[in-house]
Amino acid sequence: MTKPRAPRNRTITLSEAERARYAARLLRLDGPVALPDVLDRTICQDVFEILDWLPARSVDLLFADPPYNLAKSFNDRAFVPLPADEYEAWLDAWLARLVPALKPTASVYLCGDWRSSAAIQRAAERLFTVRSRITWEREKGRGARHNWKNASEDIWFCTVSDDYHFDVDAVKLKRRVVAPYTDGAGRPKDWDDSAGGRFRLTHPSNLWTDLTVPFWSMPENTDHPTQKPEKLLAKILLASSRPGDVVLDPFLGSGTTSVVAKKLGRHFVGVEIDADYCCLAEKRLDLAAQNPRIQGYDDGVFWERNAK
Repeated sequence: MTKPRAPRNRTITLSEAERARYAARLLRLDGPVALPDVLDRTICQDVFEILDWLPARSVDLLFADPPYNLAKSFNDRAFVPLPADEYEAWLDAWLARLVPALKPTASVYLCGDWRSSAAIQRAAERLFTVRSRITWEREKGRGARHNWKNASEDIWFCTVSDDYHFDVDAVKLKRRVVAPYTDGAGRPKDWDDSAGGRFRLTHPSNLWTDLTVPFWSMPENTDHPTQKPEKLLAKILLASSRPGDVVLDPFLGSGTTSVVAKKLGRHFVGVEIDADYCCLAEKRLDLAAQNPRIQGYDDGVFWERNAK
């Protein structure tokens, strides 16, 4: 039996009626398609079935959060760890076939952890120009008696060419001022003094410590075991896409990429093999139409964790 949830638990779930309604909205491909056929749709299918059917040179931003090389269950499906060279070959098997769908100006973000990061780097370098490796703090995680607690993940930032879009002003971080320097007249120097406190807008680095992994009291939370925060996707979409651009996620999970794309005025194409996760994505898209807020992103800037 399913354990009852606490009264304040805000985890998004599906009733049987919702599951049936959202399942009717899912898309399955049986051959090559034009961009309008898949735009802003959730494709419920094994990504390996549809890789060669996506419209050519249509994607501005690829965000891929594939299964890490870990033993992990996703509903009734499980990923079994592979030897490092086999995992790298598995990455190649889908990533190389996605390249024709990317525009020459596209950016690519590939997620992994410390075990899979080297394989991701090698696979990415064969296809793209690797620009940076983002490391973000995941405060969840079990402690270890004989090792360091694993509390970070990586995202490799790549581009198809040297002609790509990056909007640094769209992803500045609002931090509290510790040393409030002033000019000769005593006025704030590179910071603002407001009723809420003293803050400075800072350039984003490739070390992200301002994210909160979704948990039971957050309205974006689902039961997906590896759900990414909406704030994380917002940083990537705002930096590396423009309004109206097309964002592709070939391992959509419970839909965070599609939801954030909708909230930020981008188009999306999401691919996910699990029907329940697809239905959760569709429900979250309906909820996004009612409330486009992204926790931690307000007034056009990202706030440090718990700053507001």
